[in-house]
Amino acid sequence: MYGPYNHGWMFDGGMGMLFGGLWMILFLLIPLALLAVLLKYLFTRTRRNGSRPGEPARTTPLDVLKETYARGEISRDEFLQKRDDLLEK
Repeated sequence: MYGPYNHGWMFDGGMGMLFGGLWMILFLLIPLALLAVLLKYLFTRTRRNGSRPGEPARTTPLDVLKETYARGEISRDEFLQKRDDLLEK
């Protein structure tokens, strides 16, 4: 009735259907997962100074002190004393 090539479970939706469906899902999910990882890497990549893109650079107390001295708001002796105090911590 079915001829000499009747393999029953193999071609009638049995194991072939199960594994075929799993491979199809894997071939769909793997590229999507790789794309998600790539996008996460691109949008959360850190800069060399440790801050993220779009985030303002961190200023340290020493940077603030240097700016204050550069604007002429404190004298050289005051700057050196405060710098030494900051670097001792």
